[in-house]
Amino acid sequence: MRLARLLHPLAFCWAAFTGATAIAAEPSPGGNAVAAAPSNRAHNPLIWADVPDIAIIRVGKTYYMSSTTMHMSPGLPIMKSTDLVSWRMASYAYETLADNEAFRLDNGKNTYGEGSWASSLRYHDGVFHASTFSANTGRTHIFTTRDPERGPWKATSFEPSLGDHSLFFDDDGRVYMVYGSGRISLIELKPDLSGIKLGGVNKTIVESVNALFGADQGGLKGEGSQLVKANGRYYLFNIASPGSRWARTVIISRADAIDGPYESRIALDDRGIAQGGLIDTPDGKWYAYLFKDNGAVGRIPYLVPVTWKDGWPVLGTDGKAPMTLDIPAGGQGVSGVSGIVASDEFDRRPGDPALPLAWQWNHNPRLDDWSLTQRPGYLSLSTSRVVAALPEATNTLTQRTFGPKSSAATSIDVSGMNDGDWAGLAAFQRQYGFVGVKMSDGARSLVMVSAETDKPEEIAAVPLSGKTVHLRVDTEFQPAPEVARFSYSLDGKSWTPIGRPSRLAYTFPHFMGYRFGLFYYSTKAAGGRVDFDYYRVGPGTKDGR
Repeated sequence: MRLARLLHPLAFCWAAFTGATAIAAEPSPGGNAVAAAPSNRAHNPLIWADVPDIAIIRVGKTYYMSSTTMHMSPGLPIMKSTDLVSWRMASYAYETLADNEAFRLDNGKNTYGEGSWASSLRYHDGVFHASTFSANTGRTHIFTTRDPERGPWKATSFEPSLGDHSLFFDDDGRVYMVYGSGRISLIELKPDLSGIKLGGVNKTIVESVNALFGADQGGLKGEGSQLVKANGRYYLFNIASPGSRWARTVIISRADAIDGPYESRIALDDRGIAQGGLIDTPDGKWYAYLFKDNGAVGRIPYLVPVTWKDGWPVLGTDGKAPMTLDIPAGGQGVSGVSGIVASDEFDRRPGDPALPLAWQWNHNPRLDDWSLTQRPGYLSLSTSRVVAALPEATNTLTQRTFGPKSSAATSIDVSGMNDGDWAGLAAFQRQYGFVGVKMSDGARSLVMVSAETDKPEEIAAVPLSGKTVHLRVDTEFQPAPEVARFSYSLDGKSWTPIGRPSRLAYTFPHFMGYRFGLFYYSTKAAGGRVDFDYYRVGPGTKDGR
């Protein structure tokens, strides 16, 4: 049976995830197609998936990158690379950020858009420091380890929540955070990072990032601070936008002393590619790591070459972020079994991790409501409470979608469902869509549901007589419109479309790209169970067949 699963048509290679064909189709600012990158050269985007608010460091010849995953658990992902191009998951800085009603999805509360936000990543005296902040906890969180792959990560936190901060260890042994929105401030921390240093530096270093736009202010306030020191100077990266258009712009401020004075200039204004900082290579090359808002798939990383002129970093080529990079392609985008996305047969050998690092729960998981051992070779989800709809469901297990097209498929044994239960596979965001099974009046139906209007609607229903069904979601992020298509199969070979395409939109408060999600929830009585046999990702197809 396991061999048959591995030969399943959805056990795709990940050619689409490497992005070679995707780049050829990405429109330029003028609307013309950009030529495909040579096969032996790396290209932008680095990863066509939601990896926003990135922070990158180099330790010797190895690079580490952190990112934002908001309300997901575990969170604050740490990725690793030896070439700035091929990244793989290393760990998460925390399993759960906090344990409260919102993180547990209890009593109508949630942390959509309020989990952990833009992180900072540092290496100092043999210790890795990953820091973030949270509107939900009202605190600044710092996680430390000597081994980012094996841990453990030690957590500390303090009030207040320093928004969009950049942790910085200076050469004299003092430690700071640069933070703020619009007005950027510098504050000194205690040497043990347990809180703000009483009597330490606490001052505004940039009064208004948007002042560079003159009278055309009122857009995105300067935020997303990343502070680096290079060639004896301090360089502060921020993003901002003028009031006349909402397009991220890179602003760089520099100073000879950490507390200023700082002078600022616009460093890149190209397709909204912004927010990040500087990284150098062992052989002396410099790059800016940034991201681009890319519709429903999320915010995707770009790498931009940097040259130096008159003590300023010059980003890009002729003011543009090039699509082809001067770096060998290597294994760009392919992350392996512990990658940014990964298929999973739910088979576990002794010593295997419970879940590959590609998986994250929507909010904090309920540990008693999921199992990989209750039925070996399957992911078993059960319910212990009643909810109204998918966004309130606990233990929705998710992975990123990716562009330009991607698909996910699963098989579910629904014999343990109770009346009022729903289970399936979703393209998950606020305006979600899913294909699944519902149990109503003692009968099972295959259903396609769309919440593209913010209200879930049952678009189609087909009676289901059996106890097992295969489900598939295909996402299309290019060309417009961005949609998800849904299909099912009774034999795992031939697929039948159900319902209609559901429009995808990057919306608040979720503030993240769409996720594929395995889910199960009860609307009448808790206590049922479903078993997922596999999860397989691959490049999507237009008709879902």
